[in-house]
Amino acid sequence: MELRAKTYFDARATREMDEHLQPRERSIQEKLAYACRILAMTGQEAGLAGQISARSTRPDAYWTLRFGLGFDEATPDDFIEVDRDLNTLSGKGMANPATRFHLWVYAARPDRHSIIHTHSPYVSALVAARQPLVVSQMDMTPFHNDCAFLPDWPGVPIADQEGVIISEALGNRRSILLAHHGQLTTGDCVEEATYLSVYLERAARMQIRARAFGPLVPLSDELASEAHDYLLKPRIFSATFDYWCRQTDRVGPESRDAPRGASLFWMGSA
Repeated sequence: MELRAKTYFDARATREMDEHLQPRERSIQEKLAYACRILAMTGQEAGLAGQISARSTRPDAYWTLRFGLGFDEATPDDFIEVDRDLNTLSGKGMANPATRFHLWVYAARPDRHSIIHTHSPYVSALVAARQPLVVSQMDMTPFHNDCAFLPDWPGVPIADQEGVIISEALGNRRSILLAHHGQLTTGDCVEEATYLSVYLERAARMQIRARAFGPLVPLSDELASEAHDYLLKPRIFSATFDYWCRQTDRVGPESRDAPRGASLFWMGSA
């Protein structure tokens, strides 16, 4: 039996995913609301700490969850559009003041269209110990050479200087661990940023647990690079996001206005 090159199977899988994995169409507010529910479902809420945003079609503006709400109660109507000085342009309410550093990331990275920042439990434990991520298992490979590390805490990021520091530390990578603080992931879209946020928390959990068995052994650069590119195929992270959306629907969102079990897709103005 002929042994075919791995590139053949990669190309075939890509073609078949393009044919069979069709992402669900949603408004930006629906995507953000689902992302918030997913973050809550995966244990990433920490009171009002953390933020989520997505670029608006309006220049130098983005959508974010209005301040005062937790991830678990977000609905599409709870997102506001703000300008580069955090003035509200659409919707009602104010942005989380700490969202200001998103402005600097967007300015430095025109290729990134969504940002998620959380103080998730295992990431928080890892960065409290000032430890960078060690990519030592397949599910961690989306972060291979793609997760920066900021070793010093610049303080609560409500001013401009913190944004400068964080955006420079992020560089050209998708994600970053912030020592003594939390994590930040970026995406070409909300789906990618969410996918990375969930998997970065899982990676931190895996690293902390694995250390009980001895030193971590990093994966080879060649294989980890290959897995990184495969697991970050848009069809994979989009299909994963859709799966998590279905999970949140089965759990039943408990919003202030919607009955238990209502789908987020039908909530709000969308």
